[in-house]
Parts: sequence; structure tokens; C-alpha cells
Amino acid sequence: MPPVSDYYEVLGVSRDASPEEIKRAYRKLARKLHPDVTDDPDAGERFKEVSQAYETLSNPEKRDLYDRGGTQPGGAGFGAGFGFSDIMDAFFGGGATAGRGPVSRTQRGQDALIRVDVDLAEAAFGGTKEIAVDTAAICPTCKGSCCQPGTEPVTCDICGGRGQVQRVVRSLLGQVMTAQPCPTCRGFGTVLPAPCLECSGEGRVRARRPLTIRIPAGVSTGTRIQLAGQGEVGTAGGPAGDLYVEIAERPHPTFQRRGDDLHCTLEVPMTAAALGTVIPLETLEGDDVDIEVRAGSQSGETVTLRARGTEHLRSTGRGDLHVHLDVVTPRNLDSEQEELLRRLAELRGEVRPAGRLSPSTQGVFSKLRDLFAGR
Repeated sequence: MPPVSDYYEVLGVSRDASPEEIKRAYRKLARKLHPDVTDDPDAGERFKEVSQAYETLSNPEKRDLYDRGGTQPGGAGFGAGFGFSDIMDAFFGGGATAGRGPVSRTQRGQDALIRVDVDLAEAAFGGTKEIAVDTAAICPTCKGSCCQPGTEPVTCDICGGRGQVQRVVRSLLGQVMTAQPCPTCRGFGTVLPAPCLECSGEGRVRARRPLTIRIPAGVSTGTRIQLAGQGEVGTAGGPAGDLYVEIAERPHPTFQRRGDDLHCTLEVPMTAAALGTVIPLETLEGDDVDIEVRAGSQSGETVTLRARGTEHLRSTGRGDLHVHLDVVTPRNLDSEQEELLRRLAELRGEVRPAGRLSPSTQGVFSKLRDLFAGR
């Protein structure tokens, strides 16, 4: 197999040339030698050689491998800068995609995720909310064309609009022709003679826009609402992705949510708990409901109001409202009040009540003692 030419000599650059110098040299030679722009019968082979040299020297890893092999790569091995990945590209990659043509600049945008804080009432009963979304939007200057107004993309003069260039690589299997994305147009088949200055040729810019969202009844912290087509606009005016709104529920000063049930604590004076009473309670909806406190109610007892909780997210109906009673012992009694309580204690025989421990307050040793005694 004939030796491979020195890639630096092929491009006409020094061995310490910078990537920009290598790129400029390649573009100059490619425009001169491309088969579509010259009648020289030898231009085709030279163009392939120039492309192969550029593919190697423009890749830092391949260039390093080539430099370590010097200008005389092994005649029985691969060409300089030709590695295992190139073999795979030749038989399963670039060669197989040679007929697919250029790729489109227009791509779908990415999905976006934002977090929205809502009140408990909004989460429980639903509603609408105005939010501001900061995402990629269509460039107002070029309208997604990526070009300055009055200009448009032009066909790449290196690949002729195909988006790919071919190169011949020497390997153990002989000469192999592969197709790679054109380094000039990056596989698009067209170049932008005057990219839009506002979006730098992407066709989109970052922008903040108002958006009205509908909050379904029954959502809770962590619930995600999908809004199709409200996410990031794609490059070159491509379709937008989806927007996901994640709900974060603010704490409520009165009600605590557990699933679809609501819980609250109602303080009841000792006398009212002893005699029984009716106490109005403002619900989450804002209306009043009467809570019946039965005579003799104790702290910790619960009054349950059916279907006064939050609405179910994926079914009809509502949770319950659980009102926990907290009997308040009076403080700072005056002499008349103390006398009345003492009189009540005397009537009930509770002047010196005999204290006793309930089973729930037994200590560990008491429980063990009862266990061994068979109680």
C-alpha cells in the first residue's frame, strides 16, 4: 500500500498550526478543488485527500494520534489519524447515512418546568392563575429565519447542499469511502451569509411572557400540569416543547391538609365544654358552619364534617373536615370565680380528688410487672 501523504503538507500549514489556521487552509483548498467548481480531472482525488487531512487535524484526539505516528504511518496498518471509530463509521455510520441528505435547522424545542405557589383554597377548589414564563421565543427580528432581514440562507458551496462530504480512508480492508457532515455548513446544506444579530442565527431569543393557567381542583404539592406547546421554541422557529407547571401549596394559618381531608383545632372554654354549646367556624370556602360541642367534651375529641374538605383530583366528591377540640382551662381567676369553682368542686366531691394513672401512662417497669403477674 502506498504511503499516506503528510497531512500538514496537504493543507499547506506548519506542524504547530492553530485550529483556525487549519480551518482557513481547508476552506481555501476545498473551494478550489471541489469537483462541482473545477474541471481538473485530478481535483477529485486531491479534494478527498484534503478532506481526509482536515478531518484528522481538526480533531484534537486524531491529530494527537497522527502526530505521535509522525509522517510515516505504518504501511500495513491504518492511515494516520484513522482509528477504530472511523472503521465503525465507514461500515455502520457515515457510509450508511450518505443518502439521507442535509439535516434541518428547524428543530423542536425542549420541554420547560416552572414552579407555581398556590393557596390552599386554590389547590382545593381550582381556578385560574396569571404567571410569567421565561423561555425561548421566536426572534422578533428574523421571525425564525435565522438571517438578517432581507437575506436568506444560501446553498453551501463545499457540499453543494448535500450536507455531507465524502472522504477516502486507507485501512486494512483497502480504501473505504465514508460520508461525514460538512464542516462548513455543519450538515445543514446551507450557510447563513448574514446571521441575525439579535438571535445570533438561532431564530429564537430568551423572553418573558404572561400566561394564564387553569389549576384543576384537588391538586397538591408536587402535582404537575402539562401545557402542550407552551415550552421552549425550537431553533429556526421550530415547534415549541411542552411546559410543565409544578404546584407548591402554601401553608394555611387555620387548616392543615392531609390527603383530601382538612384538619383544624377549635379552642373551647372549659365551661362550654362541660355544659355543651354551639360554636360557629369559618370554613375554607369562607362560609360559617355550626360546630356542636356536646356536654362533657374533652380535649382531643374530634367533630367530623363530611364532604367539607378538598375536592378529589381524579374523581368526584370531597374529603372531610376534622375539627379537633382543645378544652381551655381558665387562668387568672378573680376571687368570685375561684369561689364558684371551689363550690362546684365541693358539690362534685373533687376538693381533694384521688389521682390515678391511666393504663396509657404506665411506665415500662409497671408494664413488665403486670406481664409477669399475669394481669
